[in-house]
Amino acid sequence: MEFSGAKTAVFLGSQLLVIQRDDIPDIPWPGRWDLPGGGREGDETPEQCALRETREEVGLDLCQDDLVWARSYRRPRGTVWFFVAHLPAGARQAIRFGDEGQGWRLMDPADYLAHPLNIPHFADQLRAYLDHPRAAERLAS
Repeated sequence: MEFSGAKTAVFLGSQLLVIQRDDIPDIPWPGRWDLPGGGREGDETPEQCALRETREEVGLDLCQDDLVWARSYRRPRGTVWFFVAHLPAGARQAIRFGDEGQGWRLMDPADYLAHPLNIPHFADQLRAYLDHPRAAERLAS
């Protein structure tokens, strides 16, 4: 299946890693709280795209086994894959912020869902994951 990009909701313990987008008017969702991810390069698989983008944007070197949930959905520019990864809270020490965005922070997932600067379609995907029965046990471990 052709796709245009991938996003990953990365949990460090029970907290969600978010990136504040640059505040440039000619990009989608300027200044909003985003998740690691971006456009497909070459013949990448959705998983390869998500792992590369996470490494480039926040320095976390995830492996495919770290991706515990995946869904695709349609956007105006094509199909996007949404992944979820869970890492221990201590993985925060490995974050190395890249050159896209204004900064990063950890946020309670409920706060992201309610935040006026979330990106609505990512909030919808995150909500779908959090409604899944296995999400609560993953967040608790």
